Amino acid sequence: MEGIQIDRLSKNGGNKMAKFADIIGQEQLKEHLQNAISMNKVSHAYIINGERSSGKEFIAKVFAAALECEKQDVEPCGECHSCKQAQSGNQPDIIFVSHDKPNTIGVEDIRMQINNDIAIKPYSSPRKVYIMNEGEKMTVQAQNALLKTLEEPPEYAVILILTANVDSLLPTILSRCVVLNMKPVSDDKVKKYLMEELGIPDYKANICMAFARGNVGKAKMLATSEEFEKVKEEAITLVKYINDMELSEIVKAIKKISEYKFDVTDYLDILSVWYRDVLLFKATKDANSLIFRDEIQFIRKVADRSTYEGIEIIVKALQQAKRRLEANVNFDLTMELLLLTIQEN
Repeated sequence: MEGIQIDRLSKNGGNKMAKFADIIGQEQLKEHLQNAISMNKVSHAYIINGERSSGKEFIAKVFAAALECEKQDVEPCGECHSCKQAQSGNQPDIIFVSHDKPNTIGVEDIRMQINNDIAIKPYSSPRKVYIMNEGEKMTVQAQNALLKTLEEPPEYAVILILTANVDSLLPTILSRCVVLNMKPVSDDKVKKYLMEELGIPDYKANICMAFARGNVGKAKMLATSEEFEKVKEEAITLVKYINDMELSEIVKAIKKISEYKFDVTDYLDILSVWYRDVLLFKATKDANSLIFRDEIQFIRKVADRSTYEGIEIIVKALQQAKRRLEANVNFDLTMELLLLTIQEN
């Protein structure tokens, strides 16, 4: 799931020109970019840093369209020739940097698409805007090649580097760019977006909101994914009946988890939210604040038979499993240890 990039986070359904007003949350970031336009103090390079699927590319496209808009306002007008080109993805002075290798942006990608192109003046607009997604994939050599351009950019050039990991960029790159960090969007705004703009029912919106943790793009993806529903049901069924399972059944369950295309950390997040509900209900006996409140019968059962210490051990084991998988520890072994820990507690 993490490989999918969601950049359509507007309220307008995609038929109208996307504008800054359509961006959910990110008020400081929007204000910074709009002020730069209105005060004519646009930097030659920006880094937009935020989680995968959080809408970085959507923001970059809106900013680029506004920079090229013939009306030169803080919002793209949606009516001029440039805006119509931008909306259809055919604005010749908005360039999207691509890369052939899935996990690497190499030195040739930078040289061919930015360095060798940037000296050519804009085709029809006041600026040339380069949008590079997944900037964290640039090799050191690629970053050093880009550095030469960042040191002496043409006056008309604006480079937008979008990244999910700003720490992967060289200090010399960071020092020559304006770094804008995306912030988690409030749960209320995420839920409102899901219910009002996508028509997601209240209960489902609550679940997607909880897993998204302020990432609107991820919330949208979860809400519209049939596979997420299947994974969620599988995970809940597992924790509901794990105490009655034999080791062979646990091994079989692990094999099924590995067959899903979802990032396994999302599976672990489902288990984490379930045990968060168990812990919360054990402490408060209040079902109204639970994410999985329709599973109250089983949550009460697990809460009654578990100790606070046992639940905390499971929560720590879930965090440890995430760290192990991020460190490329064997998947089957990691999951087996985790599920046995859950079964024991």
